[in-house]
Amino acid sequence: MDFERSLELLWRDRGDARQPTRGRKPKLTLDQVIATAVALADSAGEATVSMSQIAKELGAGTMTLYTYVPGKTELLDLMVDAVLAERDLPGPGAPRPDGWREQIRLYAERTVAVFRKHPWLRSASSVRPVLGPGLMAGQEYLIAAVADIGLRPREAAAAANSVEMYVQANAALSAETAQVEQRTGQSTDAWWGQRSVFWEKYFDVERHPAMTRMWESGGYDADTCEAADEAFTFGLERMLDGIEALVTRRI
Repeated sequence: MDFERSLELLWRDRGDARQPTRGRKPKLTLDQVIATAVALADSAGEATVSMSQIAKELGAGTMTLYTYVPGKTELLDLMVDAVLAERDLPGPGAPRPDGWREQIRLYAERTVAVFRKHPWLRSASSVRPVLGPGLMAGQEYLIAAVADIGLRPREAAAAANSVEMYVQANAALSAETAQVEQRTGQSTDAWWGQRSVFWEKYFDVERHPAMTRMWESGGYDADTCEAADEAFTFGLERMLDGIEALVTRRI
């Protein structure tokens, strides 16, 4: 993989990316190629996307695509960053929600929405991320949200990273749910419903007294989607409570 070429394409708005120069005047744009690849991944998963499929959708020759992007690895980088950019988070100087907590809630809401819209995004590495404008805009937004609330610099960086990891992990779980439901044609609630025999025949209330009490008191009354949303919101709010408590102690 040509790492420099990938970066050049990711940051093409800076005007440095090379344009196709061979043959006739290009009939396509790189943005069209990326959008088509994303649409194919949305419908069948990123593993099924091929350069030949993309070319067929665009009515072009497969080799023509290689004048826009070196290969599928670089194309995947472009796809990941393009969908992350869909979060459209406020940049420097743009209006933001009032208060740092509301700003982080906006980040969480839009990140989860993007993962749900593009479930294949969960396969992208968070350890070695795509260093494109979509990713960096998210990190800049988070750092700006916590930079001036009373945390020390390394604490602010840790807080932003913690929020990012928590949100991304939960967004990936949500995306996995969507992928499984898409692949099987069965909702998660329906899947659990088919396994009611487990609770009736195999679940031992004496070995699981805490779970039994929770069940009988209504703790499990929510459906799977509601329960996941409640768990995500609860965890995020407690994380923000902890950050706020640390800042408050120093006032």
